[in-house]
Amino acid sequence: MKISYNWLQQFLTTELPIEEISVLLTDLGLEVEGTHHFESIKGGLKGVLVGEVLSCEQHPNADRLKKTEVNLGNDEIVPIVCGAPNVAKGQKVLVATVGTTLSMSDGTSLKINKSKIRGEVSMGMICAEDELGLGESHDGIMVLDETLEPGTEAASLFEVEEDYVFEIGLTPNRADAMSHMGVARDLKAICMLKNIPFEWTLPETTSFNIDNNQSTINVDVKNGDKCSQYYGLTISGITVAPSPTWLQNRLKAIGIGPKNNVVDVTNYVLHELGQPLHAFDAQKIDGDILVKTCSDKTSFTTLDGNKRELHHEDLMICDSQKPLCIAGIFGGLDSGVTEQTTSLFLESAYFDPVSIRKTAKRHGLNTDASFRFERGIDPEIGITALKRAAILIKKIAGGEITSEIQDFSKPLEEPSQIFLGLDVLEQTIGQTIQQKDLNTILNALEININNVSETGIGMTIPRYRVDVNRPADVIEEILRVYGYNNLEDKPLKYEANPPYSWKDPHKLEATVAQKLIGHGYIETINNSLTSPEFSADFHAPITLLNPLGKELSLMRQSLVFNALEVVSFNLNRQNKNLKIFEFGAIYGKKNDTFVEAKRLSITLVGNVFESHWDMAKAPNKFFYGKGVIQDILESIGLLDLEWQALPHPHFDEAFEISYRKKHLGVFGLISKKLIDSFGIDQEVYMADLNWGDLIELSYSEPLKYNEVSKFPLVRRDFALLIDDNVHFEVLKETALKTDRKILKEVRLFDVYQGKNLEKGKKSYGLSFTFQDNAKTLTDKQVDKVMDKLKQNFEKEFGAQLR
Repeated sequence: MKISYNWLQQFLTTELPIEEISVLLTDLGLEVEGTHHFESIKGGLKGVLVGEVLSCEQHPNADRLKKTEVNLGNDEIVPIVCGAPNVAKGQKVLVATVGTTLSMSDGTSLKINKSKIRGEVSMGMICAEDELGLGESHDGIMVLDETLEPGTEAASLFEVEEDYVFEIGLTPNRADAMSHMGVARDLKAICMLKNIPFEWTLPETTSFNIDNNQSTINVDVKNGDKCSQYYGLTISGITVAPSPTWLQNRLKAIGIGPKNNVVDVTNYVLHELGQPLHAFDAQKIDGDILVKTCSDKTSFTTLDGNKRELHHEDLMICDSQKPLCIAGIFGGLDSGVTEQTTSLFLESAYFDPVSIRKTAKRHGLNTDASFRFERGIDPEIGITALKRAAILIKKIAGGEITSEIQDFSKPLEEPSQIFLGLDVLEQTIGQTIQQKDLNTILNALEININNVSETGIGMTIPRYRVDVNRPADVIEEILRVYGYNNLEDKPLKYEANPPYSWKDPHKLEATVAQKLIGHGYIETINNSLTSPEFSADFHAPITLLNPLGKELSLMRQSLVFNALEVVSFNLNRQNKNLKIFEFGAIYGKKNDTFVEAKRLSITLVGNVFESHWDMAKAPNKFFYGKGVIQDILESIGLLDLEWQALPHPHFDEAFEISYRKKHLGVFGLISKKLIDSFGIDQEVYMADLNWGDLIELSYSEPLKYNEVSKFPLVRRDFALLIDDNVHFEVLKETALKTDRKILKEVRLFDVYQGKNLEKGKKSYGLSFTFQDNAKTLTDKQVDKVMDKLKQNFEKEFGAQLR
């Protein structure tokens, strides 16, 4: 945001230098990112004087040049060679003296030196308007009024204005500072605290007067929810013309090109007071002004010449026949002020910030008006701004105010009442601020102090401070003015001792993440917005009303598609081996209630490990992935998982993972059809786990620690011939039921199918680990258990020892 120093001085007259104002504004939270020097005419016409041509003769050595003598005042007469066809004796002209640097209209510069032109001395240059940056014409030199005195500085004739402009990086919450008055108000506060001399002046509106009621245009607000205030009046008999120099200079300084006196006034008041205004050509209004919405796909052409299709929620300013303006955002091509306009309807209103933001987003518009309405303007300044603009238009464009102010206004909300405890203030900032300074700061910020007690201050917040709603906001306001740099440097008194919980979600997430990282996985974070093509079976989908694009219009219902996008992106860049995981939420809608659930996805593509001379055979990816899942779940207390094959639309082969009959998620091989749609040509193994259920079930039993046994382990093996449909899990479960006293662990160390085995048979190599914590086991004890195991396997599964 650009703020003019000269404009600030109209509100706050002070002798503070530019550099100190920059520091004060930055300390106030209005960070000055830079300043630059502005001249209404580049170069400021420095070194350019009024001269009188005393003589004008033909150059003796050039047909197209003239030899002149020019009086520059103070008895200084200089010879100048001039090539302009219209130069003549007796003229008053503009002369660039020796040493002057001219800034010309084409952007180039020219330094004037004493020189000889075709043998004749020339000590200056008689200038055309383009050579001075005053216009584009180069037909001849500028001839001035004969009454002007030689030696008069050109800068005084053309009202050259110099200014300094502050570039302020405004934060979105500071809607109150989006004007010169708002910035000056903050400066006033710090001047009051620091006892810096200043004079405070507000724009004059007391001269506002209604001349007659001959051209009243009535206002009817149909949608009071989106427009809580609307004021308008008619001004007749105006003349649309270029604005006066002072007004053009104010706008040019902050980067706004002048249009005409009416439009320039509305822009001026916008940047002066922060209230957007709009002027309609009154003769183009049929009947009354109606503030309402229009039906879907109504065609409307804006000032930029673009045809737009309206949405049924877009608030419009209309007349009895047609829409005239997108309320608070952009005017219409067929109702704007032109050079032929002789009467106008001037609007000042307060529009709902949410409505403006949605409409501006829908139509891809970002204007000075929408920028302010979206953030919330001062709801009490509408009439003041309207009067201010009307006074300026009458002064600059002539005419009369020919209607009463047409007024629609809903009752304003009560201003915020906040009690700030002094103990809260001290605890937050770490020191005490004197009550006198607190009162000065709050009064300077126009915060009304209702009562002061030993415990705190009760106050009323002005309505234009839409961002101050809590005691914390008031503390921030106090510190802005008091100065963060003035706080004492000392250690914090507050010590945090948060309670510790095994099942703290953040701790569990960190535990699992560290486990996965230890296995070589990399965490990814993806956008929660996705394409409608990636919908999944998680309640009803949630679509955005105003998405950035179709591809970001759906709240994701699964992490599977995000993971496949990451895989595709990496494979396309020759990163063929991937181990990634993501913690993220998925979203849906159930019975008009929004549902959010946390998920954990784990994805494996390519080689489990990088190729190495010492690795004879790469591990099976399915069983490696299964082992990783078992490891991370064991780390949060989930043992004895159950795995059951099941069909799944996203997997060619999938296994349901459960714990104590509770579904935890699914793991398997992603379907060929799905990976083909992402352009993936490798197998993708993925787990999609319900993180919320994992948190709930984690550490469901207290942790127990046992002393390391002093007695040795004993291992025995079986090679069993069994049917194809018999799985290791059931064999393990049967073994542990057979003996729970000394049998500690059952493992599958070999699987064989093929040659020398009957059809429908397979061979399992099982290992059994025994240990007694009280004594050393004998062969007899172990053999006894092994015999029982053999009998149970033969009885229940028809197993045979090989």
